[in-house]
Amino acid sequence: QVQLVESGGGLVQTGGSLRLSCAASGRTFSTVTAAWFRQAPGKEREFVAQISWSGSNTKYLDSVKGRFTISRDNAKNTVYLQMNSLKPEDTATYYCAARGLWSTTLNPTDFRSWGQGTQVTVSS
Repeated sequence: QVQLVESGGGLVQTGGSLRLSCAASGRTFSTVTAAWFRQAPGKEREFVAQISWSGSNTKYLDSVKGRFTISRDNAKNTVYLQMNSLKPEDTATYYCAARGLWSTTLNPTDFRSWGQGTQVTVSS
């Protein structure tokens, strides 16, 4: 199991930027696939972005393509989500998640490790 702790959330105006961080400990983080999910009040948790262990493969939710960038620094056991051109509909609690293998199935139940979440609020 990997232990994950998110940080970097906050309140930002429409069009602004935030960078979320996910610090990992436990099992060798450099071997796992990492992802970001988000959940808005009253809505289901949805996939946002995924990155392979090496960083060579990434995948994004269509609505964030071109605005969000997922990256990782395995030397620091950290995954990042750079969010630019933020919109009010991006408001949610953002969660970091990890699993062993890269897969194109992106259900929350496919991920074994989760952080506690960090709140992102985009004001209009």
